[in-house]
Amino acid sequence: MSDHVSKELLKGFLEAFNRHDLDSIMGYFADNCVFYMPRGSAPRGDQYIGKNAVRAGLAKRFEGIPDVHYGDDRHWVCGDFGVSEWTLIGTAVSGRHIEVRGVDLLEFDQGKIIRKDSFWKILE
Repeated sequence: MSDHVSKELLKGFLEAFNRHDLDSIMGYFADNCVFYMPRGSAPRGDQYIGKNAVRAGLAKRFEGIPDVHYGDDRHWVCGDFGVSEWTLIGTAVSGRHIEVRGVDLLEFDQGKIIRKDSFWKILE
């Protein structure tokens, strides 16, 4: 992976999510990364700090929505920042179907993600 942030890099990151490939996903993250979840007890959502915690948080997401898939995606890059817009579709372990539009705001340092902040639309 180069130090250059590109749409192709963002697409590859999303493809790794769709394969549920934690090793590949974690290859995109810097050691000092932070991941802000779209849900949680704090206004910014639950947060995971450091690669081990981020990996555990992502594993929890895949366990909670085992068939999760991100599609209908678009990506933008501006310097060391990226935005990925997508539709998440899946079935929670409770049996509830999920289909929600969302975005990831990504900040990079030397081509690695140092901050991933995820947002989902709230469905009523």
